Amino acid sequence: MKTLIETIAKALVDNPQAVKVTEVEGEKTTVYELKVASSDLGKVIGKEGKTARAMRTIIGAAGTKLGKRCVLEILE
Repeated sequence: MKTLIETIAKALVDNPQAVKVTEVEGEKTTVYELKVASSDLGKVIGKEGKTARAMRTIIGAAGTKLGKRCVLEILE
């Protein structure tokens, strides 16, 4: 799942070396924290948050298949 988030984010940004994904494992929920360069933050969020919402939908669906709840947090 971490690799999936990194791959999507690196395809969107201008500075792929700055993409970092941290996994915080919980009992039933896993939180993935995505950090990108401040200049690329708008590209990851998208207009009206549509890109971020699409990424969260994909991660939620993949997590459901694994039997876990997965949440994506985009950090500044």
